[in-house]
Amino acid sequence: MKLASLKSGRDGELVVVSRDLSRAVRAGAIAPTLQAALDDWARVEPALRELYQALNEGQPAAAFALQREALAAPLPRSYQYLDGACYLSHIRRNRAARGDTLPADILDAPLVYQGISHGFMAWNDPIRLPSDDLGIDFEAEIAAITDDVPLGVSAEEATGYVRLFVLLNDVSLRALIPAELKRTFGFLTGKPASSLGPIAVTPDELGPLWDGKLVSGKMKCWVRGALFGDIETGIDTPFHYGHMIAHVARTRAFEAGTLVGLGTVSNEDESVGAGCIGEFRAMETINTGTASTPLLKFGERVRIEHFDYAGNSVFGAIDQVVEPLSR
Repeated sequence: MKLASLKSGRDGELVVVSRDLSRAVRAGAIAPTLQAALDDWARVEPALRELYQALNEGQPAAAFALQREALAAPLPRSYQYLDGACYLSHIRRNRAARGDTLPADILDAPLVYQGISHGFMAWNDPIRLPSDDLGIDFEAEIAAITDDVPLGVSAEEATGYVRLFVLLNDVSLRALIPAELKRTFGFLTGKPASSLGPIAVTPDELGPLWDGKLVSGKMKCWVRGALFGDIETGIDTPFHYGHMIAHVARTRAFEAGTLVGLGTVSNEDESVGAGCIGEFRAMETINTGTASTPLLKFGERVRIEHFDYAGNSVFGAIDQVVEPLSR
């Protein structure tokens, strides 16, 4: 099943989207927003699925052509956003570029921080910031959206609470992050609002791409119009969504609508590029001694899209331009 939110108020208006992403139908009679659906998933999911089936069969009459420009983030605001750094090549390269090694306990538990959840940008919203000297970067990810998750859930049980997946751009400010990390209290100003792809997809809709732990497929990233990364998302991480959820659930339960990301997608094979400019610059530093690829400046564009192995877009694209705050 594929769901989205039309721009409306703070939380959007829930719509069901056809499998080919061409048509949609309002779902307000079932649940007014995606958060409302997640809050009562066991009851409303069958009705949403019935509407999805009817839409793919050419019904109902109220269906309309999907205009992606009308879509907000599928979940415009959520109760919690947890983001990890689970792809080891991403961590290793960034640390090696500054002369550090992986910590000895890197495989004991995933690295996680808590990001902004009160407002996600839509897939095509401009990334507006006060200065382009902040080291503006993108990070390509796939995030899970959970149901209510109980305290103490195991990694094996945890993926059973995943209800949807979305594409995510975890915007990062490289000029601010090092000082924040050095102070050892974690990210804050270096991590502004993130953006979500236009379509949220249930695990079963992914078919063989979802193995119950990771989502496979090809994450393609374009920077300034040029292909920057072509990354396999289902490999090269020792941690899966269950590990992430279980790690945090050691001390707290989750509210329905929590987003959980595995961090910037990355492969051990350097030839596939990178899911963020920071990692690409790290590879340049390791290989040549100098990082030459610039971070994003005002007027420049980044595009992120995840594809299945037949070349079909799974979540729609994130396509954003960096703009000054005053614009």
